[in-house]
Amino acid sequence: MSTESLLTAAAVLDQLVGAGARQFFFAPGSRSAPFVYAAASRDGGDLATHVRLDERSAGFHALGAARATGAPAVVVTTSGTAVGNLLPAVMEADHAEVPLVLLTADRPPELRGTGANQTTRQPGIFSDHVRAAVDVVVEPGSGERETTAAVARAFESVVAALTGDGGTPPGPVHVNVALREPLQPPLGEGVQSRTAPDERSRCSGPGPTPSFAVDVPSGVWAASKPPTRVARSVVLAGDGAGPAAAELAEFLGLPLFAEPSSNARYGPNAVGPYRLLLESELGAGIERVLLVGRPTLSRPVGRLLARPDVHTAAWQPRPVAWYDDGRRRETVLRTSDEVLEFTGSGGADWLPAWQDLAARAEESLAAELSRRTVPGHLPGPVVAREVWRTAARHASVLVAGSSNPVRDLDLAAEPARGPLTVLANRGLAGIDGTIATAAGAALATGSPVRVLLGDLTFLHDAGSLLHLAAEHRPDFQLVVLDDRGGGIFSTLEHGALGEEPAWSATVERFFGTRPEVDLRALCASYGVPATAVSDLAGLRDALSAPVKGTSVILVAASRESLRDLHAAIAGEIGKL
Repeated sequence: MSTESLLTAAAVLDQLVGAGARQFFFAPGSRSAPFVYAAASRDGGDLATHVRLDERSAGFHALGAARATGAPAVVVTTSGTAVGNLLPAVMEADHAEVPLVLLTADRPPELRGTGANQTTRQPGIFSDHVRAAVDVVVEPGSGERETTAAVARAFESVVAALTGDGGTPPGPVHVNVALREPLQPPLGEGVQSRTAPDERSRCSGPGPTPSFAVDVPSGVWAASKPPTRVARSVVLAGDGAGPAAAELAEFLGLPLFAEPSSNARYGPNAVGPYRLLLESELGAGIERVLLVGRPTLSRPVGRLLARPDVHTAAWQPRPVAWYDDGRRRETVLRTSDEVLEFTGSGGADWLPAWQDLAARAEESLAAELSRRTVPGHLPGPVVAREVWRTAARHASVLVAGSSNPVRDLDLAAEPARGPLTVLANRGLAGIDGTIATAAGAALATGSPVRVLLGDLTFLHDAGSLLHLAAEHRPDFQLVVLDDRGGGIFSTLEHGALGEEPAWSATVERFFGTRPEVDLRALCASYGVPATAVSDLAGLRDALSAPVKGTSVILVAASRESLRDLHAAIAGEIGKL
C-alpha cells in the first residue's frame, strides 16, 4: 500500500496540474522526496520535470517558465533554509503578477517547534508577498479518499489566487505540505497518476504566450468608432502592456511610447527614441497620457507623468499588484469605452509630427553611436540594437537584464515590424536570477531565447549555468556586455561625484565594483562555450549562428565614457 506521504504528494500534484501547472522545477532533498516519486510516473505526460541544484536558481527558473507561458509553474523544495532561498523569486513574482507556485515540504506538526533537524516556521514565511498560503496537513492514517478530499479543501483558495479571482491580481502562492516518514515508496511499487490519458495535455514547447496587462482580442477596435474629439494624447506602454497598446495607438492615430518589455514596441505609431524627445518642444505639447502596463525605465517618463498640465489615466481592466490603491495620480479606466473617451483621437498633424521628429532623432542617434564604435569598445546601445535586430529576424524570445542593458534597448531599439516577445524582471528590477529566468523560459516554451545582460548580472547568477548530467540543456544565448563593473552608476548622480578626485576611489569601490575574473574561463568551467568579440563585425557574426544549447558571447565594452556618451546624445538630439 502507498504511504500517507506519497498519497498526499500525488493528490497535491493532481490539484496543481488541474490548475494548469505543467513545468515543475525540483531541488534535491529528502523531505520533498514524495513529490519526486509522484511526479516520476507522470513526467512527459501531463507535466515536465526539471532538476536544479540550487533552490534560489530553481525559483527563478520557475519564474521564467511562468512568465513566458502565462501558466502556473512550480518550484519544489525540501524544508529549512531551502525555503528561504525562494524569497527573491517570490518578491519578483509578487510585483510582476507571475503565477509562481512554491511547493515546500515540511515536517509534520508534531515535530515543529521541537528542535527537530532542518525544521523551522515555514507557514507564513513569505508574508504578504504571496496571494495565498496554505499548510496542507493530512491526518495520520487517512486513506486515499480522505487524503484527496483534505488536499482539495486546502486548494480551494489557491487556484483563484494564482490566476486572479477578479478582486486581486494574479501572483505567487505558497503550498506548504507536511510529510511524514516513510518518504519513499515500498520496493516494487510506484505511485500512479489518477489523471486519465485523454485528459492530459502536452506539457512542452507551446511557444511563448505571456500574460499581459490588457488582454483583449486582436482587432477588437474594428467594431468601434474613433472618438470625434481631438486631443494631443500619447499611449505610454510599460512593462507587460501587450499588443493591445500598439493596436489602440494605431486605431486612434496616436504616438506610442513603448518600453522594450511592453511587447508593444512595433508598428508605424511606435516612437523609438521617445525618451529623448519628451522634453522637446513637441513633447511640451502633450495634453494626455494613457498608461498601459508599468513604466520603470526612465526619469523623463516620470517627469511627464508628474506634469500638472498633463491629464493621465491608466488602462487597467483588472486590479494590479505594482502599486497600492490611491498612491498614484492616474485615473483608472476599466473599459474600452472609457479609454476612447479619455484619449480622443490624434489630430491630422499630431502623429506625423512625432514620426518626423523620431526619424531625425534616430538618424542623429545612429550617427553619434557610429562615431563612438571602435574596436575594443562597443557602446551598450550599439550592442542592444544588434541583439534586438537579431531577435526580431529570428523570432526568438529576448530576455533583457536589468540595469543598463534594458535601458540601452529602450534607447536604441527601432520599433519592430510585428510583435516581439521580450521578457524582463521589472517587478522589482533586480539583477539576480536573470540567467535562470531565461533558462526557465527556454525550457517551458521550447523556443530559442537570447539574453542581453551586463557582466555583474551574469556573475550574480553564473551558478545557473551549472548543468546536471541527466537534464536537458535549454536553447539560450547570453550576450554579456562586459564593461568590468556597475556601469549604470556612471549615468546617475554617483557618476558625477566619481569624477571628483576626493570621491573617485569611494565611488569606484562601492558602486563600480570591478570584478577580477576571467569570464571565458568561468564559462569553460561550466562546460559552456564562450566567444569573445571586440568589434561590430565580430558581434554580428556571433549573433548570426542559430541558438542551440547554451552559449555565451562576451562583448568588450567600457564604462569610463558612459556619462559623456549620454550627454553627447542628449546634446545632438537637443539640436533638432
